[in-house]
Amino acid sequence: MRIIICGAGQVGYGIAERLAAEKNDISIIDTSPELIQAVRDSLDVRGFVGHGSHPDVLEKAGAQQADMIIAVTLYDEVNIVACEVAHALFNVPMKVARIRSQSYLQPHYQDLFSRDHLPIDVIISPELEVGEMVLRRIALPGATDVVRFADNKIAMVAIECLEDCPVINTPLAQLSELFPDLPATVVGVSRNGKLFIPRSADQLITGDLAYVVAAKDQVRRTLGLFGHEEQEATRIVIAGGGNIGLFVAKTIEQRQNRSKVKMIEHGRERAVAIADALRRTVVLNGSALDQKLLLEADIQEADLMIALTNNDQVNILSSVMAKRLGCKSNLALINNPTYLDITKSVGIDATVNPGTVTVSRILQHVRRGRIRAVHSIQRGAAEIIEAEALETSPLVGPFLRELDLPDGMRIGAIYRDGEVIKPSGSLRIKPKDRVVIFALAHAVKQVEQMFRVSLEFF
Repeated sequence: MRIIICGAGQVGYGIAERLAAEKNDISIIDTSPELIQAVRDSLDVRGFVGHGSHPDVLEKAGAQQADMIIAVTLYDEVNIVACEVAHALFNVPMKVARIRSQSYLQPHYQDLFSRDHLPIDVIISPELEVGEMVLRRIALPGATDVVRFADNKIAMVAIECLEDCPVINTPLAQLSELFPDLPATVVGVSRNGKLFIPRSADQLITGDLAYVVAAKDQVRRTLGLFGHEEQEATRIVIAGGGNIGLFVAKTIEQRQNRSKVKMIEHGRERAVAIADALRRTVVLNGSALDQKLLLEADIQEADLMIALTNNDQVNILSSVMAKRLGCKSNLALINNPTYLDITKSVGIDATVNPGTVTVSRILQHVRRGRIRAVHSIQRGAAEIIEAEALETSPLVGPFLRELDLPDGMRIGAIYRDGEVIKPSGSLRIKPKDRVVIFALAHAVKQVEQMFRVSLEFF
């Protein structure tokens, strides 16, 4: 595909890195000569210095032949105008824009981005995406990553195997025999920094991070099987009252009557504004690094500390302080991917990276074939993909045991007529089945091909 990316920040760079590695034709635009030079030096892409919303810059970047424009600059208005210009002047088929301001995203303004007004095909709101991921983590303590597929009927959870994990040192095939009624499949394992797809004879060991695909209503049972019996947090402290923090607090108020939430916000005016917007949440004004303020928020009795400020260092340090003051667990928002490698060693239980969340949403629309959802894992080392099987797909017809599946992929679940089916050798995939697959990076293109309409179909 020929793709133009407007914005060479962390998200734009991350998208360019992933798509260029897959041999797409990428042009990236940014007003910063330094960022463009860095992209040119490290990636096989074309870089252009200028405004992504200016017609002449888009033309130089190849907008006339582009299949897609992805506008992820820091400014919503630039992203909107870039998509509008790409549509009006260059007829670019697919337009994706990152929109951060919630003013544009009010439900009663939903027609704003329709083809008749501002023709943007996909709106990505990092704040809402990250907020929903945080809420999923709260709902499923014990999981370090949670993603839902197939109309929320299937979940992929990443589960850490601790020393008291009951399933370690047991062949995976034996687990299936012990729990034949449990629709859950271990599709990937991260061990000592290496991600691989396990075979039926493989065993999990202490320290492994297991990626498990399961029916949504069986996720808690699956976590229990791995020794994670943590109770859902009811006493929560949130550091940071920005768009994400406010969204999380509001949603908790709406969904969970038992939860008691306290929020720490550094800016006085913002603290007053969010106190007016929230009904049951106690808002404290000050720094999340102030030990006295943390104690005033009863951090020593809290089940969970969620650090959602705009500063990675504040999020890391306040999470560590909370744990040392007696908080049971923590979750930190980390923007800079280089910090992700040290979080475990300093005592952070779980992290959320907005860049990864945004890249996953964009990949869903870049992937060819009947791809319904994509979630990127470990900075692109693998993807969880939900795809719809077509009549012409090589997956349709034979028993699964007869399929010559490429190395680097494993089927986690099949969704058919509202039912979640665990894959087995005697199962056949039917047209319109929705298949959830774990694929290592090198196998993603082959997975795409399996779900594309072949020429013989026409």
